[in-house]
Amino acid sequence: MKIRHHLESKDKIVEQVSAVLGGLSVERRMELTEVLTMQSFRKGGIVYRESECPLHIFFLVRGKVKIYKEGINGREQIVRVYRPDEFFGYRAFFAHEIYRTTAKAFEPSVVVEIPFTFIRRLMEEDFCVARFFIVQLSKELGRSDERTVHLTQKHIRGRLADTLCALVDRYGFEDDGKTLDVTMSREDLASMSNMTTSNAIRTLSTFVEEGLVATKGRMVQLLRVDKIKEIAREG
Repeated sequence: MKIRHHLESKDKIVEQVSAVLGGLSVERRMELTEVLTMQSFRKGGIVYRESECPLHIFFLVRGKVKIYKEGINGREQIVRVYRPDEFFGYRAFFAHEIYRTTAKAFEPSVVVEIPFTFIRRLMEEDFCVARFFIVQLSKELGRSDERTVHLTQKHIRGRLADTLCALVDRYGFEDDGKTLDVTMSREDLASMSNMTTSNAIRTLSTFVEEGLVATKGRMVQLLRVDKIKEIAREG
């Protein structure tokens, strides 16, 4: 569910978006202020759905968003996760396609929507903006290729360890330097690791028994990061 959001400062958000794009002119920042809208999503809120037509590019201001594709029997396969200060949901527009995935907030999130007509004009007028999205698409393609290999060739332990390392890379730790700064359900961990939920629960329990991680509800602490990375490498 989404609601109109009024708490964030538009000027602050515009500066945030401009900084990520490498700096926009005063004129373009003023135009951006006029065309952008801000939405607040509760946990589980859908940002966009598979098969919808892309009209906006999305910029995550606060919170966390997962991109997933619905597979056989409605099972979700998470393909990417996003953190604040990142754009998402633009591949379909550039490919002249409908959305092939669904974006969902997995914690309360604030998202900015920017019309693609504005972004397209920016790209036509400013090569730096066009280059930014080319680089982002290239990086995402590289990460997707690497994850595909990991999730199809590694054993269950290696897949879960690889997912934990990926979450560290995306979200880091809380102040204690051990607890992942993201809370995910066992279903989501399983989806990211390309395994059943029962296998994810069993494997995570094995990691706990081996002293590699500690869990409290959906919170996961990595106690032996070096060993977890080793398991991820060896598969």
